[in-house]
Amino acid sequence: MTVRIGNCSGFYGDRLSAMREMLEGGELDYLTGDYLAELTMLILGRDRMKDATRGYAKTFLRQAEDCLGLALDKGVKIVANAGGLNPEGLVDALDKLGFGAEIAYVEGDDLLPRAQELGLGSPLTANAYLGAWGIVECLKSGADVVVTGRVTDASVIVGPAAHHFGWTPTDYDALAGAVVAGHVIECGTQATGGNYSFFTEIADMSRPGFPIAEIEADGSSVITKHEKTGGAVSVGTVTAQLLYEITGGRYANPDVTARIDTARLTQESSNRVRISGVTGEAPPPTLKVSLNSLGGFRNEFTFVLTGLDIDAKAELARRQFEAWLPTRPKELDWTLVRSDKPDADTEETASAVLRCVARDSDPNVVGRQFSAVAVELALASYPGFSLTAPPSNGGPYGVFTAGFVPIAAVPHTAVLPDGTRRDIRPAEETRELAPLDHPELPGTRPAEPTVRLPLGTIAAARSGDKGGNANVGVWVRTDDEFAWLAHALTESKLKEMLPETRELTVTRHVLPNLRAVNFVIDGILGEGVASQARFDPQAKGLGEWLRSRHIDIPETLAFQGDI
Repeated sequence: MTVRIGNCSGFYGDRLSAMREMLEGGELDYLTGDYLAELTMLILGRDRMKDATRGYAKTFLRQAEDCLGLALDKGVKIVANAGGLNPEGLVDALDKLGFGAEIAYVEGDDLLPRAQELGLGSPLTANAYLGAWGIVECLKSGADVVVTGRVTDASVIVGPAAHHFGWTPTDYDALAGAVVAGHVIECGTQATGGNYSFFTEIADMSRPGFPIAEIEADGSSVITKHEKTGGAVSVGTVTAQLLYEITGGRYANPDVTARIDTARLTQESSNRVRISGVTGEAPPPTLKVSLNSLGGFRNEFTFVLTGLDIDAKAELARRQFEAWLPTRPKELDWTLVRSDKPDADTEETASAVLRCVARDSDPNVVGRQFSAVAVELALASYPGFSLTAPPSNGGPYGVFTAGFVPIAAVPHTAVLPDGTRRDIRPAEETRELAPLDHPELPGTRPAEPTVRLPLGTIAAARSGDKGGNANVGVWVRTDDEFAWLAHALTESKLKEMLPETRELTVTRHVLPNLRAVNFVIDGILGEGVASQARFDPQAKGLGEWLRSRHIDIPETLAFQGDI
């Protein structure tokens, strides 16, 4: 017996047509959508400040207006976290569409009214990550649509599976298997070839299809997609998504801690990958809370420097600008990107860029008076002066932090289609989250000649953000390659290859079943994505930068495809 769960959204802003594509593309039992991320909660918080009736994902409402009738006709139930900060408001808007659907919602995650009482400060938003059992209760009532606020990304998949199979809160292995399947498909087309290091090996990347998890009663699953859609589902694409935004082998959720290190992947056939062997443990005694605050105000501009004397031009512009400022911002960061080439045959390739970012608690300090100085330099600074765009007035920026509260301190309520409210009991059995013991590494390979090549010659990577931290998962495809990778790519080697990490804390986690190592880099993203502390604020390209860096690779591995 299998339940077939598709996903049609990986973020707020994902492909608008995906809901219809998934409903028309083949058979499904459930269709889910993940619309929330750390940055999204800040966006919705600002929406709610302007209009108290908002605070939910408006794109989901547009999709429902187009597709809810089709879903009802096909008997496909929809579960999505698009309620954001206002799931009740989204239900009201859905009811007004007039389809007559039975709609339920989950609430309790919004801790803003109690933030100070719980020791969470005074944020703009404060939302605990709830689990799947509220969704289960809604589905038991016969709901056609279930919307939630901030549940974990995987919970919108775990809930339908737990309901379908009648799992109990202590069916840890089954729940853990569903969490892993949910983690794979919740980011949409990242499981079918999107953001995939070896994308050139996929025949059709014109429009990757959205993923489907066929989950079985024991929690094992097959990841697939509708026929005649682009992209691919392979051990590689699934491995890449499993490594996305995790830490070590334990992946904590409110209902279960999934042991990702126990997952085994098998290519059953074209576009069908089986996930099996996942074990689970009791969940931790605390729930994570997503906290977003307004951190202050931010502005930036970019100078273009062309031709000779690039360093001297950058030094002059910086010295003049800082001297002319009426008030120096609290933070003023300069970055010179030497994209210029000697004897370049186009002006663009002869040019470098100098970026200046300012932050301050006073909007006036980084507002018009800041921008005006950049413009005033135009005829008084380096030769060839230009800006990429006129400087702006700047604007507010957000700060993300993670809090933790006891699981019993957070209400979890299912509001059924008839208005009945059902309280969901917190997990009775919990287990403190602790790192796994270091697994045994494969034996060291015999010494042999090496060749210096990009790491990406044989390794793939996937990277992303978790608050101010980033993770970079690196994996290879054969046991021989992993025997080299596990010893070659250490924490110290990563710091050598990525100099921006040298002064930061880097922790490595080894995942032998996936032939992977995963690195967590503390603090590289400053105060989170909304603060835009780096050129790549969400660390999406960090893994690809690592792959481009050169390392000594054994010749038998580097050239195995040519032998």
